[in-house]
Amino acid sequence: MRENSDKKGTDKRFSLFVSILVIFCIFGCVVFFVSRRISREMSTAAIQNLNEKLDLVKCTIESIWKNGAEFQKLMAQELAEREDLEEYIRSYQRNQSMVKISLIRAGETKGISSTGESFSEKGMAFTPSGMIQDMEVSRSYINYMGTWAYTIKCPVERDGEKLGWLYVEYTYDSLDQSLPDGFYNKQAMLYIMDVKTERFVLKPKGMGERNAGHLNLEDFYRANDIYEEDLRGQINSCVQNRKDMMFYHEIRGRNSLNFIWMVNDGTVCLIGYVPTEAIQQEAKTVTYNIIVVVAVMMSAFILCCILYYMNQRQHRRIMREREAEREEHNKQLKEALHAAQLASNAKTMFLSNMSHDIRTPMNAVIGFTTLLSREAENPDKVREYTKKIMASGQHLLSLINDILEVSKIESGKVVLSEEEFAMDDLIASIDAIIRPMAGAKEQEFHVEIKDIRHEYLLGDETRINQVLINLLSNAVKYTQEGGSIWLRFIGLKQHSSQFERIRIEVEDNGYGMTEEYLKTIFDVFTRAENSTTNKVQGTGLGMAITKNLVELMGGTIEVFSEVDKGSLFRVDMELSISEHESGSQAEGSGSDGDPEGVEYNSLQGLNFLAAEDNEINAEILSEILSMEGAGCVIAENGRMVLDRFEESEEGEFDAILMDVQMPVMNGYEATKAIRALARQDAAKIPIFAMTANAFAEDEKEALNAGMNFHLAKPVDVELLKKVVYQYIRKAQERHEE
Repeated sequence: MRENSDKKGTDKRFSLFVSILVIFCIFGCVVFFVSRRISREMSTAAIQNLNEKLDLVKCTIESIWKNGAEFQKLMAQELAEREDLEEYIRSYQRNQSMVKISLIRAGETKGISSTGESFSEKGMAFTPSGMIQDMEVSRSYINYMGTWAYTIKCPVERDGEKLGWLYVEYTYDSLDQSLPDGFYNKQAMLYIMDVKTERFVLKPKGMGERNAGHLNLEDFYRANDIYEEDLRGQINSCVQNRKDMMFYHEIRGRNSLNFIWMVNDGTVCLIGYVPTEAIQQEAKTVTYNIIVVVAVMMSAFILCCILYYMNQRQHRRIMREREAEREEHNKQLKEALHAAQLASNAKTMFLSNMSHDIRTPMNAVIGFTTLLSREAENPDKVREYTKKIMASGQHLLSLINDILEVSKIESGKVVLSEEEFAMDDLIASIDAIIRPMAGAKEQEFHVEIKDIRHEYLLGDETRINQVLINLLSNAVKYTQEGGSIWLRFIGLKQHSSQFERIRIEVEDNGYGMTEEYLKTIFDVFTRAENSTTNKVQGTGLGMAITKNLVELMGGTIEVFSEVDKGSLFRVDMELSISEHESGSQAEGSGSDGDPEGVEYNSLQGLNFLAAEDNEINAEILSEILSMEGAGCVIAENGRMVLDRFEESEEGEFDAILMDVQMPVMNGYEATKAIRALARQDAAKIPIFAMTANAFAEDEKEALNAGMNFHLAKPVDVELLKKVVYQYIRKAQERHEE
């Protein structure tokens, strides 16, 4: 009985084991087939996801091209409205995407480019296929910067008449910043290929590690072991017919999904591959979870369902985020286009306003230079023409300085200094400049001072001086001969015991201004226009600079005027009161200050070491010093100046003329290095900054670097003589004594 019972128990356990085994086998089969189905579905979803990513890249590139082409059409329309087409082309400044523009007039085979060289269509192979906004696109090529580029050709038409063709060169590198940063954790590989030439023109950032040999379609075949003739034929047919294509192929031992995705009807195409394991990574995770389901039965199955649901939800969220990113990117492109249009309009207005003022002195310089070459044997004519050329050059230099001053103010680069100055010295310096100008026109110049409580104040004396000279020089210019000009300093009621409130008034009985002009007097490039004032030279920038400087110093400026009765400018400002009570200020302005007004000798017998990287400027400097009887050794950069000074005997050079902006080592670094040398004359030799950086901030930086004086280019020989007398001749006289 027991044996029968044991046998039944064994049979029962065996039956139960078999039943459990069958159940698990059935469940395993169900799980297996379900797993296979899920894997296929997720693989399909992954492929669809790849399609969407490729479409995203495609749409991004096409959107950039479309916006660029629309902007090019706007440029062509603007160009058609201009009379001087070549001037517009030459004045263009390249940006990150549009590196060069060119123009070929109708009926001609060659034109000009913004880079200055001649331009022709030869070798560009424009074709009607793959057009952008109805404009032909050239085949891809390597431009003068060594990067892949393409050119879009746009007609320039005016009233139905074709004036020519506008060519704009774009670089593929500019697309890289707008493309996604990698596919599938950077396991995928993607290139942009020019369909016409089958050359790889761009590998976007973050798209896997690039293989040597991926230069064109043939190299892509070879590097990735694509040797099957049938497959190559299908790919070539796809490229020639400009059709999208996906196929599986083993790439370096890994099964991968390869793709060829056309952009802009086949202008370029996206080509590359994604490893299958990267595509099916999510499916493997689900399969692993299903195995866990088998171990933990139904709870794991429910968990798998939850994971699948979360995965789908995550997928939908990612798709929504990508759509939002695409919309945001399109918005940014529109904003960039709008900004480019505004910049183009501003540039057009700037060129229009500046054209007359620049051409006037330039015409004088060129015209009198031509006359000078013809009258070279007539000393009187040579002196007369040279004087007029110098006057026109000085006017052009003042125009350039005003433009740079406005640029620095608008960019916020103007730095105000707060130093002690004496009101008497300020007024005396202004009087010394303006009174001769007024005397030349037989005008009366009156200076009035009332209720000023403190002699020594703290502020930027240079900027205050600049404001007063701007106002007073305008008063002299726009007042008839025999008129009167008043400069008044009036002390106002103090708001604080630490600040002096001052009102400065500049008044004249000159031509005056209309009410309409008073509304725009402080705008850049504005001048009163009438038969009298048109004869006065000016840039139209002085009042804009004056207003900005006054406001930077915390002051206000007002203007009152009537036609034929005169004008009144009123400046109110507060300046800190200095603790200076004695006349010690004068002690610091002796022989080491401004050399203006001292008696000076010539440059005869002196030897200079000069830093100048420009050959023409170096030749001019050498000739000028030679004419004055001085010697000069030219060095092309700061490093060469330092080396030449170290090699020289002590006392070989009397002074160093130091340019600032130079390659290898600039003037400031070279000066500091010379001052740090372990030789006796290194700390004593006079070093003069001789540079085109002519602002007050540049002068301070030069002095801080260890230079003795700042001379602005062009070289003023008389000022150089004064500086030499101050720092060299006087030192020699003291040494002899």
